[in-house]
Amino acid sequence: MKIALLGGTGDYGEGLALRWAHDTPHTVVIGSREQEKAEAKAQEYEQEVQGRGVETTIRGMSNVDAAAAADVTVLAVPPYHVSDTIEAISETLEEGDILVSPATGMKRDEDGFHYHRPGAGSVTRVAADAAPDTIPVVGAFHSLAAGRLADLDVELGIDTLLLADDEDAKDTVRELAESIDGVRPLDAGGIGNAAEVESITPLLINVAQNNDDAHDLGVQFR
Repeated sequence: MKIALLGGTGDYGEGLALRWAHDTPHTVVIGSREQEKAEAKAQEYEQEVQGRGVETTIRGMSNVDAAAAADVTVLAVPPYHVSDTIEAISETLEEGDILVSPATGMKRDEDGFHYHRPGAGSVTRVAADAAPDTIPVVGAFHSLAAGRLADLDVELGIDTLLLADDEDAKDTVRELAESIDGVRPLDAGGIGNAAEVESITPLLINVAQNNDDAHDLGVQFR
């Protein structure tokens, strides 16, 4: 399967790219608004994975070209860029393609990070509203710490919650999540439940920042 990571030059895109390139046979494409930046990061990630004895090819493209080349497109962009990014790539999407939204809206004050719920109800719903009618959106990977993902020496042992109104799309993303060693996907229902899932992320950040031995937290449900 071909996976595009739009905004894949950032910390979160890097973590997912490295894990999919290292752990799976899937094709990974890094997208950015600046193609040269995407190409440079793709080469960097490729060298990191190949340095561990795993043959892989990671390509860098513009966001539009990356989405056009992919079966599944992950919107690894800040929440305030989700709608604009989908609008920019919408004409390249085809029936059968899937969008994945891992973004969480947050704000910060002197007490820490707090969930910033958008007017639509959740960032996942913002993505679903912006997507073409024929393109399903799946919320996933919200609570995976970027630093933990990007450190290939770390065993993950974490869960990710999946949200979608299209069960076939959810099954596809479940398979992609399971293909990363140490990630267990769990079904959290439809997109109407996305706010509850997205709000876990600021909680984890607050715990990590207030405890010296709790960096790069994840969650497990038992």
